Amino acid sequence: MTDLTRTLIERWKPDRDGTFQTWFLWPERLKNFRSIRRGISTVVNEIQAGTFGNAYRGSSLETVVSAIAEQRQIFKGADHAFLWKPKLRIPDIYENADHQRAFARLLHTCNCCDTEQEVVQAIQQLNRHGIKGLGPAVANLLYFIHPTLAVPFNTAIVNGYNALTGSRVKLGKWDHYLAMREGVLSLNGRYRDLLSNDLGAIAGLLFDIGMERYPAPPQEGGATTIAEWEKDLAKAREEAASFAKQLQAGRTDDASHTEVQGWLRDLGKALGFAVWVATNDRSRPYNGGVLSEGCLATLPNSLLVSGADTVPLIDVVWLNAVSLEVEAAFEVEHTTSIYSGIVRLLDLALGTDQATRKHLFLVAPDAREADVRAQLARPAFRRVAELGIRYVPYTSLTEHRDSIARFGVGIKPIEAIARTL
Repeated sequence: MTDLTRTLIERWKPDRDGTFQTWFLWPERLKNFRSIRRGISTVVNEIQAGTFGNAYRGSSLETVVSAIAEQRQIFKGADHAFLWKPKLRIPDIYENADHQRAFARLLHTCNCCDTEQEVVQAIQQLNRHGIKGLGPAVANLLYFIHPTLAVPFNTAIVNGYNALTGSRVKLGKWDHYLAMREGVLSLNGRYRDLLSNDLGAIAGLLFDIGMERYPAPPQEGGATTIAEWEKDLAKAREEAASFAKQLQAGRTDDASHTEVQGWLRDLGKALGFAVWVATNDRSRPYNGGVLSEGCLATLPNSLLVSGADTVPLIDVVWLNAVSLEVEAAFEVEHTTSIYSGIVRLLDLALGTDQATRKHLFLVAPDAREADVRAQLARPAFRRVAELGIRYVPYTSLTEHRDSIARFGVGIKPIEAIARTL
């Protein structure tokens, strides 16, 4: 099985339509970790303060779980486990205050601890409460806290694990999750040279096996069985074509995201600003060069104090060319999580002076205006109104960027095409 599994991984990793290429190596994936952690901290703080309430809809939990569910197909439906089922009265963290606090203790402990033993003990402690409807889907939250210790969890991942290992892991049981986690860590250790310390990589492999995009190696059988499996594996790329059209849209979206970043970069330079491009986007090809061409190589230390791992990930920042004070910051949300973009702008605004707070922009397609407004209306973002975040629709930027670059001065032209939220 070892050699066949290695063959499988080697075929799977370079597949442009596989989860490794479309999600694990997706630049936006890493941008979301800190914003999701921050959302988890908000959930914990509200439960501890007794202000969380007794409803999922409109809660800080809905906000952070929705951000996880936006992480492309591997986390699609992640919110289902947390939705209130009135007939079953589950998950029992909305009506039972003790269970709600136990849930918060798990999240808080994992958010503060560093070791595998502490994470496992926190899960076991929660399991002892026997909270109805609150099962291993919570591990999707824990993954964004400890990606090297917690394995993402959904039906496809479980099915893939069972198919690959011959196990019989069941959904909804924490002890089964912990057993699967041990098995996944063992597999990951065996093939770490092909995978990653981040368990998202092997979770993506299990997900694609569970979705039947790739056949698991046979558990037993002779040369004929193995030959049939290898034939099926060879067909996997062809069968993946049915997914290609959908996933191609994602790659087009990424290209368009880069294009809009390039517009904002060039516009900032034309207006006389020093420009910063997000750390993980700097080497992206754009207009015959790279996106960071002609931009700042580093940010001022003053911007790294309160959001050292978040502010450098803001898509585009305009700074005063002399003082290097922030004049404007832009998050481009083509199809990516609006939630995470808002959090990055908040980290910048709350860590700098009041002047900066007037020039924060979400740039998104016109069709996403309702999504932008809906996110900003969430209780978790009640401070947004005083920070003055504005929305720039693509059409406004497309129609006016050339004239702004030629005749504009300062921030006023971009404010003129932005919409107040």
